[in-house]
Amino acid sequence: MSNPVITQPGAGSYGTNVQTGEWSTGLCSCCSDVFVCAIGCVCPIALSCYTANKYGENVCLACVPGGMAAMRTHMRLTYGIQGTICNDALMTCCCGIFETCRMTREIRIRNGET
Repeated sequence: MSNPVITQPGAGSYGTNVQTGEWSTGLCSCCSDVFVCAIGCVCPIALSCYTANKYGENVCLACVPGGMAAMRTHMRLTYGIQGTICNDALMTCCCGIFETCRMTREIRIRNGET
């Protein structure tokens, strides 16, 4: 006869979403990374594709409607940054290139590139 289960296994980390962090830079902190700012000013779609690639996504994600909002949501959840899906959609829609620059800076900071 097998041993009876006395305690249930503990819950894993999957599904937990502790959001206590903040973005490393502000929305208008473009001067903190001149490379990102320059690409964003000259060709915003190139910066969006670069950002998707650096984050490990397909570069075409930048060209899909809502793709950057989805990537921002995933990035925020991965890095434990506070926010909501609604806020992600509004920030990428209304503040487009500024938000893309901030997302790129966040990736570069977390990868130790700056």
